[in-house]
Amino acid sequence: MSSSTSLLPPLSLASQFGFSDETGATHASRTMMLHELQLLMAACPGNQPATAYTQAILEENVLMKSTRTTRKESIGRLRTLYGLDPAIPLFRALRDLWLTDKSAHPLLALTCALSRDAILRSSATTIVQLPIGAVATGEMIWQAVATGLPGRYGPKTMATISRNCLSSWTQSGHLQDRGKDKVRIRVQATPASVTYALVVGYITGARGSGLFDTLWTRLLDTSISELERLAFEASRCGWIDYRHSGDVIAIRFSPLLTSSEIEVLNTQP
Repeated sequence: MSSSTSLLPPLSLASQFGFSDETGATHASRTMMLHELQLLMAACPGNQPATAYTQAILEENVLMKSTRTTRKESIGRLRTLYGLDPAIPLFRALRDLWLTDKSAHPLLALTCALSRDAILRSSATTIVQLPIGAVATGEMIWQAVATGLPGRYGPKTMATISRNCLSSWTQSGHLQDRGKDKVRIRVQATPASVTYALVVGYITGARGSGLFDTLWTRLLDTSISELERLAFEASRCGWIDYRHSGDVIAIRFSPLLTSSEIEVLNTQP
């Protein structure tokens, strides 16, 4: 995984399915805003139009912001991170899985945010490969972002980015505060988080057994055999159609993706 861009689908599909390589991303000033996303999704459960999320933040103030200016800023940041529009496949799949398992929220949010924030995505390999029990530092994040997005940010911004990324990885459950240190811990995958990782991997071009060995599944700190077991559980829940016979793995992603979206993905070279 040499760059954040290499983790995205072809350019012809990236924006269509909700991915972004925007380098002026949220983590230059904020974290992945898990708490705000949870408040918003609780206020707008199920099949809501894009306008409902804006209204909930701006008019109903479900995020409990003190001024209209901060509400507008929150709309922009959350939209950048998650899309907040069911016309965007990445967000629609997130929304559809959100209500199924509250414990999956941190990993669902992280997977979507990584897909849409180039800064956070640049830090992913560093955190995923960090041994359990090791300390994550701002210097590690600084180096990872500087390597993935060279020459983009000055020292002051890089210091902010390092703090925000460490906070997001703590919100996702990959890091834990222990005194002044942030220590790598193992996250707990669930059928919902595995399903979303497989969907994102499918959109980025993985197929068959390769769906279980992508950045998105590596985020889950789980063996391939356990990922397959959880995928089977997801299939029993009706979120995907998972079939494994011998060396052949076949996964169908309706109803999380529409038939037309699947057709587009399957006709790509």
